[in-house]
Amino acid sequence: MKKTSTSKGDQDIPELKRAQLGVGVRGKYFKNFTQASNVVVLKPEIQKAFPTSEAVNKALASMLAFAQETQGLAARSKRSSRKRAAA
Repeated sequence: MKKTSTSKGDQDIPELKRAQLGVGVRGKYFKNFTQASNVVVLKPEIQKAFPTSEAVNKALASMLAFAQETQGLAARSKRSSRKRAAA
């Protein structure tokens, strides 16, 4: 039967107490996490309507295009109403 070897190096690692660890910094990695993370939690009824990330991206892209288009129309109508009021 072979004896298990216990090297001196494995046994000499001291156990640190909480006070020896120092002060923790709250939110130290938060900025990196938020930049690297892109997880979004959807409500169950929305998840049924958009089952894949491709479907969600397509819907959001079309909504963004619609919002930009209507925003442009609103800006044009404000300019034309000012001209009419001045005349």
